[in-house]
Amino acid sequence: MANIRDLKKDINYVLGDIIEAVYIVEAANGKQDSKEGAKIIDGAIATFDDLIAKVNQRKVENRKAHLNAVRAELEKKATGLVNDLNKLG
Repeated sequence: MANIRDLKKDINYVLGDIIEAVYIVEAANGKQDSKEGAKIIDGAIATFDDLIAKVNQRKVENRKAHLNAVRAELEKKATGLVNDLNKLG
């Protein structure tokens, strides 16, 4: 079960870091509460909710393959959010 706990921590840390980076970029540029920043934050929160729900699914045929797919989806969506963040700055 440590693998599931680690995956949940990874989801939390990665998406939390993206949200924190939005605030840092906005503060550095003097654009507090921009629409673009809010969109990235909303995307990170929606991704978090979606991925945690997938990790908590119990009735899957192959649990290991399912969790690997969730990890791959985290990587893909986080990369997209980071690309949006880079455009913000």
